[in-house]
Amino acid sequence: MKALIQRVRHARVEVAQRCIAQISEGMLVLVGIDAHDTEQSVDRLSDRLLHYRLFADAQGRMNLDIGQSGGSILVVSQFTLSADTGKGLRPGFSNAAAPEEAERLFNRVVERIQRKHPATTCGQFGADMQVSLQNDGPVTFMLEN
Repeated sequence: MKALIQRVRHARVEVAQRCIAQISEGMLVLVGIDAHDTEQSVDRLSDRLLHYRLFADAQGRMNLDIGQSGGSILVVSQFTLSADTGKGLRPGFSNAAAPEEAERLFNRVVERIQRKHPATTCGQFGADMQVSLQNDGPVTFMLEN
């Protein structure tokens, strides 16, 4: 399981030219679910996301997590994070989880994060989404289990 996390000033998701989710300051999380991922992978990643310190404290150091910063979270499924890009000029997706399993695990990620951080929303799994954001910093990290 992979999560590309970005500290944002704002972010939004549109499907069919309609806004389905948006946040102001906080964290945009793109989640890729691999074929070998389990519920334990979800739990581990969710905990890391909630406690990863990417927000500045009074001294300007990245010492605050999302809860301490008062920000929101926008979670978006991104199966292309599971791509095999090691060879050739075309990505392969054999490492990605099957759609039904990926959706189940993605929903578990969102539910687990929402339970601990209610200011969380998400994109629509499997939809053709347009994601827009204003990156803050920029601050971007890749978390992998």
